[in-house]
Amino acid sequence: MVLLSHFTVELPQIWVFHPMAVFFGMATGVPFPPLWKIAMHIAIFFVIEDAWHYWTHRAMHWGPLYRSVHKIHHNYSAPFGLAAEYASPIEVMILGAGTVLGPIAWCAVTGDLHILTMYLWIVCRLFQAIDAHSGYEFPWSLHHFLPFWAGAEHHDVHHERFIGNYASSFRWWDFVLDTEAGPEAAKARRERKLAKDAKKAKKAQ
Repeated sequence: MVLLSHFTVELPQIWVFHPMAVFFGMATGVPFPPLWKIAMHIAIFFVIEDAWHYWTHRAMHWGPLYRSVHKIHHNYSAPFGLAAEYASPIEVMILGAGTVLGPIAWCAVTGDLHILTMYLWIVCRLFQAIDAHSGYEFPWSLHHFLPFWAGAEHHDVHHERFIGNYASSFRWWDFVLDTEAGPEAAKARRERKLAKDAKKAKKAQ
């Protein structure tokens, strides 16, 4: 399945990417952008991709789409690194669009993107996906330094429960839209409900 997706979805994208990048005005020569700009663009692309991933991934859990497309990825209830790539070619194309089209749209609007940044972004995104599916919370995992970073534990719960925790990199979409899964999220919901009920009871007195 991984090789099928690589040859049917990713290989054609590799062939057409450079001409498409040039068409949208992406810089391809020297000088290279400064490190601060590369880091800033990659951070922006993580935010854009995370929003795209949340909504498309959540849509993938709708009955017909789940049964015909996304269920393949959920064959592993305890994922490992390679499981990040184990998915239907249709899913790879749809979810992967956020990784490629987000920066392309950014370049089309701002005219400010170097192809080196794009390649480094793709590497970072791939490492993020592997880390999220690794099943391990490493000491160097970003979750330990950024409380709103999702990480492996966040995505493990998604594979265990088959629902909730739809975002790829950050926790804020799941938090704001109340789609967090797992015991901590359930406890927080109970506490919010108890506080709300207590407030109503106090007003009724």
